[in-house]
Amino acid sequence: MNAGLQNIFVSLGAMQLARRIPFDDPVVLNYVRLGYITSQIIILGAYFYVSYKVKQKNDQTVLKYVDQPSPMSSSSGGLVTTTVRDYDLSETSKLLRGVYFGIAMMAFFHFYLKYTQPLFVQALMGLKNLYDAKPVAIHIFGKPADGDLKRPWKAQSMLGPAGGPQTDSASITEAEKKVETKKED
Repeated sequence: MNAGLQNIFVSLGAMQLARRIPFDDPVVLNYVRLGYITSQIIILGAYFYVSYKVKQKNDQTVLKYVDQPSPMSSSSGGLVTTTVRDYDLSETSKLLRGVYFGIAMMAFFHFYLKYTQPLFVQALMGLKNLYDAKPVAIHIFGKPADGDLKRPWKAQSMLGPAGGPQTDSASITEAEKKVETKKED
């Protein structure tokens, strides 16, 4: 099943469970807060561990791909030449920024707007997203970087095929030619 659909089903199930939790009880609310904080610490710790493992492996294999163009742009994406180490570190950094943003949003929802149910839902969703993260699958679970885990990773789409960087040699050659013509001008 697609990861986007799984997220929907998990969040809907978590919301149904959260409706049965008595958040009015201060003891229960403190346990939910503790659970949320614990899950975020686990997630941050896992991503920092992935960063450590990437730096420890120091894989300097060259990775070339044509980046996906932005939806608002009519031009094709640009050529990206990087190493596996740098690519994995940048992807892990994106995941960390997502966690930081989620923590900031939850702090706003919980402390300013006084919402309590999202604490429970986001604790579960964060752990599910950690399990689905491709750097975690490769560097913690030890899965080989084949198939869906082959770099560069394609973004999961809920409705259609996964979109992402182009790695075929024709696209890379075309992008290299564009770069060369720009240098000549």
